Amino acid sequence: MHANHRQEITEATAGDIIALMGIDCASGDTLCDLGSNLCLEGIVVPEPVVTLSIIPKHQDDVARMSKALHRFTREDPTFRVTVDPESNQTLISGMGELHLAIYIERMKREYKAEVDVGAPAVAYRETISQGASFDYKLKKQAGGAGQYAHVIGRIEPCEEAFAFESQVVGGAIPQEFISACEKGFREATANGVLMGYPVTGVKVILQGGSYHRVDSKDLAFRYAAVQGFLQGLAMAKPIILEPIMRVDVETPNQYLGRVQGDLCARRGLLLGSKTMEGYSVIQAEVPLKEMFGYSTAVRSLCSGQASFTMELATYRPVPSTQ
Repeated sequence: MHANHRQEITEATAGDIIALMGIDCASGDTLCDLGSNLCLEGIVVPEPVVTLSIIPKHQDDVARMSKALHRFTREDPTFRVTVDPESNQTLISGMGELHLAIYIERMKREYKAEVDVGAPAVAYRETISQGASFDYKLKKQAGGAGQYAHVIGRIEPCEEAFAFESQVVGGAIPQEFISACEKGFREATANGVLMGYPVTGVKVILQGGSYHRVDSKDLAFRYAAVQGFLQGLAMAKPIILEPIMRVDVETPNQYLGRVQGDLCARRGLLLGSKTMEGYSVIQAEVPLKEMFGYSTAVRSLCSGQASFTMELATYRPVPSTQ
């Protein structure tokens, strides 16, 4: 393939750009001979950082929008589609405002599906700033079999998104219930205690507890684990993290000062700049919240002669002034 020119070939080598017809596959799939024992390294897919709500403008747009979203999620693993359980609105998530704008435009151009778009929402996270202990006991008895589960442990900050360690000894909690506890702890990270954002950077250490031979079941220990986690989370000085974007701006040299000043005004941290043949490339780290509408702003600052790229760099605590 070269632009819109096609040439039929019998084989392709490294570096060739080709198109295959009638293949049922998605981004990240490996295509090889059935007799080959080939295993390529997987693709690391970053988590989305921006979410928009979309609503079909007309009844006829519902099916077309659904078809478009199905295709987009198959071809781009960084593009996510979910449904808000409370509002029943369709939510699309991606790596930036421009990323989602492209798919909304493609929806209209390729599928004739028109949608109303809500305001962008930043994908904040919650984490903890210190360790804390938890001790939660579930004990219910209302005729017949009851429910019993008791978990004791700690949560601590860690570099990984989530880690679990069992220090249970002496059979205080049987192994099958320890597995149920781990599932419960992982489930609990879906919603934090401050604003309900996902929790990251937490290690859970299960240290002990107790069980009942009749009333203890997997479901009881999963529930106890969730409640124990939330109990510890509330005492571990939770904080909110915001996504920080690595931004590269290419601008004519005469606008260098303007662009740098604007990035600083957006709470940006300037990392450096490179100059080449009348142009400068500025590297900075800027909170995603401050980058909404930046494509329009930078064009205005530089008379339409600047361009920029951005990608997720890290998460950092939200300043107390925000």
